[in-house]
Amino acid sequence: MGYDDSGTSELSDRECWERLRAEAYGRLAVITSDGPVIYPINALVDHGSIVFRTTEGGKLDAMRADPRVAFEVDGWEPERSMAWSVLVVGTAREVTRMHEGLDVTELGVTPWQAGSKPTFIRIVPTAISGRMFRRVEPGD
Repeated sequence: MGYDDSGTSELSDRECWERLRAEAYGRLAVITSDGPVIYPINALVDHGSIVFRTTEGGKLDAMRADPRVAFEVDGWEPERSMAWSVLVVGTAREVTRMHEGLDVTELGVTPWQAGSKPTFIRIVPTAISGRMFRRVEPGD
């Protein structure tokens, strides 16, 4: 992995997916009638896509109106003083087919927030990118 002058390195697709699999928590960006909104979600990787659960309301309404979304996870490797970020851009769709519903239920994706989250959403990526960079110390 080569770094540019700023200490930044692009992650390969494989490295991006490895980091997505390792992190259960990220941020979902949706497009609403008032503009973009970001929600914290917990999600899992399933066959080259991202799956999460939700309920009726804000983010589900937004995805039904405009299924274009972005999902981002970040991480920190303190032993190396390296941070990383992975961004998935794609299309969100509700899981409605029975056999697919059974498959995603078995993934074990569970919401962190109390309450019923009966709707499964699958984000099908159209682009994935990631980068790793050296964290600068305050004052540098």
